[in-house]
Amino acid sequence: MISNCKLGELLLVLSFVVAGIGGAAAQNYPSRPITVVIPAPPGGPGDTLARLIGDPMRALLGQSIIIENIGGANGTIGTAHVARAAPDGYTLILGNWNSHMAASALYHVPYDVLRDFEPISLITVSRLWLVGKLALPAKDAVELIAWLKANPNRASVGSVGAGSGSHICGIHFQKITGTQFQFVFYRGGGPAYQDLVGGHLDLMCTEGSATLPLLRDGKIKAYGVMAKTRWFAAPEVPTMDEVGVPGLYIPWWQGLWAPRGTPDNVIAKLNDAVGRALIDPSVSRMFSELGLEIPSDAQRRPEKVRAFHKSETEKWWPIIKAANIKPD
Repeated sequence: MISNCKLGELLLVLSFVVAGIGGAAAQNYPSRPITVVIPAPPGGPGDTLARLIGDPMRALLGQSIIIENIGGANGTIGTAHVARAAPDGYTLILGNWNSHMAASALYHVPYDVLRDFEPISLITVSRLWLVGKLALPAKDAVELIAWLKANPNRASVGSVGAGSGSHICGIHFQKITGTQFQFVFYRGGGPAYQDLVGGHLDLMCTEGSATLPLLRDGKIKAYGVMAKTRWFAAPEVPTMDEVGVPGLYIPWWQGLWAPRGTPDNVIAKLNDAVGRALIDPSVSRMFSELGLEIPSDAQRRPEKVRAFHKSETEKWWPIIKAANIKPD
């Protein structure tokens, strides 16, 4: 029989052995493919970003980057999936303003969005803008507001989930302009963009980079940018401030997170890979063409991302909750 003293010594030795194995695994990271979850159906802005940084990160890390779309409930299903994953650096999430901040203000989620994830890096910041189908009679924002007032509740306006950036933007637009329209909720941006191009949806306040190619191809109209200044990617489009609609300035950000407890050296390696991928000439050129802004090195540090994430949550949760939105 092992004495209590000997048993304690044995457990201590075993703890060191297990720690050593875990430390060695972290040091050898990555030794197999990495899955990055996009908490939305295919076709949204997350797909574009993942595709652009995935190739250089794959080359830098020496392992495949597998993209997995898990949509639904404004990103909370995919986010919950990653929160439950092993904290070993092999399951990450490409979170955004909706999935990694706004949705938790409305949905009952099985995780704490601030506590249960380790920030890796902020990746991009872009704009929201109001776009419409080609068949709309209004040629600019002033005519659009007049048409909406003359046709209350006739227009359909897309939103990626209740409480999303597109939804908050639409609510704000209604309130400021005194217009009324019907919201149509989608599981992700991709299906909404398809309906907009197909003429089944009238308007949408959406993330700019994902819909900029549609404007350039002449498939949609753009009425205004929800920002203080014009967007360098589409300088011909006025700000909503310019047409008399004070804007609700929502910085649409995307970043990379890992489950809580992921080793610091794994986080550091991933942060370095993201930073090096972002300075790849082909990546930075494509980001510029899509109107995506890359945060500075300092803004991309994990501790800075944690502070930014907290400040965004503290700013927007009261606004989202005050809108009395019911989850779809």
